[in-house]
Amino acid sequence: MAATSRSSPLHDEALDRLARLYDSQHQRIYRLALRLCRDPEEARDLLQETFLRAARKCHSLPEDGRGAEAWLVQTAVNLCRDLGRRRFVRERDHHKIERPSTSEPNPELRAVARASVQGALAVLSPRRRAVIVLSELEQRPTREVARLLGMREATVRWHLSKGRRELRAALDPISGTQETSR
Repeated sequence: MAATSRSSPLHDEALDRLARLYDSQHQRIYRLALRLCRDPEEARDLLQETFLRAARKCHSLPEDGRGAEAWLVQTAVNLCRDLGRRRFVRERDHHKIERPSTSEPNPELRAVARASVQGALAVLSPRRRAVIVLSELEQRPTREVARLLGMREATVRWHLSKGRRELRAALDPISGTQETSR
């Protein structure tokens, strides 16, 4: 009895497609995961899990590159959301925001400000945080954010508006009383 090959042309084609998808998208998905979870190790784990899920569903991934990209982004966002839920259960006080004690423009202050913004982003819901990160930090247009997250453009604009207000409120003690005079 001859040994049968585990690999079929269809299987090889799907793996080649997955490899091309990884080559073209892994850095972008890693950066998104890093911005969402703020920890390089967790971001690498999220990247790995995203592509493991893609490998498990290799035959059902969208054929076009844009559809596959949207699938990967949605999967990474969902994994980050799940991670946030688990973290919230373990650490009930993770919503604390570090605030700088001085207003001098120096590298240390910029680092503290960056940590404050990251802390403020952590206050947002995972979906709203994903919209803010994609729109504001990655400077993607509303239409593309909507496509990547599987939302309507109006929903993205709503999340942007609410998210900006929530960030402003979270960062207001840092910036002084500028918002209260409006």
